[in-house]
Amino acid sequence: MLHTVNVALQVLPSSETKHPYEIVDKAIEIIKSSGVKYRVCPFETVMEGDYDSIMEVVKKVQLECLNHGAETMISFLKIQVNKNQDLHFEDKTRKHD
Repeated sequence: MLHTVNVALQVLPSSETKHPYEIVDKAIEIIKSSGVKYRVCPFETVMEGDYDSIMEVVKKVQLECLNHGAETMISFLKIQVNKNQDLHFEDKTRKHD
């Protein structure tokens, strides 16, 4: 069983009819409505939760971007796992708050 993981997702949509930010905004709406813990950052959105739930969110984000006008899209994922413990945003950023 995987513990709580952190996943950073960056989508780079390309469209001849829509500005990329319009499509990225739709991606963020999917993440917000998913119920997973998240933080929107300037270049990516970071999520925290169980692996399978987050991968389902990633799939929904990709489909929504394509359905909302992206002709092509590149998605970058960074996944951090620890086999012995859960990973939480605050553990990595607390000293900077």
